[in-house]
Amino acid sequence: MVTKRDYYEVLGVGKDAGEDDIKKAFRKLAFQYHPDKNSGDGAAEKFKEASEAYQVLTDPEKRQAYDRFGHSGVDGASRGFEDFGFGAGGVGSIFENFYSFFSDASTANQTAPLRGGDIQYLVELTFEEAALGVEKELHITRNENCSICQGSGAKPGTQPVTCPECKGAGRVQRVQQSLFGRFTNVTVCPRCSGSGKITTEPCPHCHGSGHERFERDIKLTIPAGVDSATRLQMSGQGNAGERGGMPGNLIVSIQVNPHEFFTREDSNIIYDLKINFAQAALGTELAIPTLYGDAQLKVPAGAQAGDVFTLRGKGIQHFRRSGKGDELVRLHIVTPEKLTKEQRRLFEELAESFEEKKKKKEAE
Repeated sequence: MVTKRDYYEVLGVGKDAGEDDIKKAFRKLAFQYHPDKNSGDGAAEKFKEASEAYQVLTDPEKRQAYDRFGHSGVDGASRGFEDFGFGAGGVGSIFENFYSFFSDASTANQTAPLRGGDIQYLVELTFEEAALGVEKELHITRNENCSICQGSGAKPGTQPVTCPECKGAGRVQRVQQSLFGRFTNVTVCPRCSGSGKITTEPCPHCHGSGHERFERDIKLTIPAGVDSATRLQMSGQGNAGERGGMPGNLIVSIQVNPHEFFTREDSNIIYDLKINFAQAALGTELAIPTLYGDAQLKVPAGAQAGDVFTLRGKGIQHFRRSGKGDELVRLHIVTPEKLTKEQRRLFEELAESFEEKKKKKEAE
């Protein structure tokens, strides 16, 4: 003799569960184990078990008898799974409504206006254009509503007609009879693709698509401070939508080419300044290139390699906010590779003077 499982355990609810909780639990199991959706081993038995538990626990009198006497209190009183139909309040009705909910949502998605696709565009900029901002003209190709039928897809003078297969509903309903009762399957109409209308005379210009390709020149103002990671969006400049939907967007990706001698760190720019030994030892004043023209920089006597000097406000405009970064001048002391005889003589004298100074200091 097969021992039946506890009905509360079957549905996965507690003994204090309300009717809504029981219905929710049953819908979940019905979706998982219904034979028309799941042909796996044991699915039919599990569905039958859940249906039997649902029938008892949603009937106040049967539930009271079950709580007092267990399965013996309801044996013979239950109609059994085979008797479930599609009547009001029955298991079939709940299951059908459950699937109708998702079918309605699917059909709504098929008939609702659909936004057009985005267009991706790459723009290459010089270092200066990215730093200071620039206006570019973009040449794009995109789908727009047909100039003849205005996007309807129908020949001028005609109109789309109601789909004869779904009668304009956008979905078709098929009822299947199985061992476990009737199962209603609602799907998107294959003839009209869910729109509820069909075009009997397609537009000869766009062949019924409602769209045609156009080449457009679009001006884009690129703000100062963009970098290679920046993406700009032009709303409504993408491909046309479907069924009256909004057009997509134009997404512009920025690629900044490297500079001859500037490098970038956020909104700061870095310039490597090369000077010789004499300039470092004695100090000097030099014209330093910036994005805004040359600027004077005083290098103090005794400057060392790696010293950094800051030119305030000579960097890149902050992206979409006020203010600018700085220009950081990094010092490099260059050792000459070749010397004239006179230069060598002077360096030797300098070296001797350093050595004499060292000896004198050690002798003190």
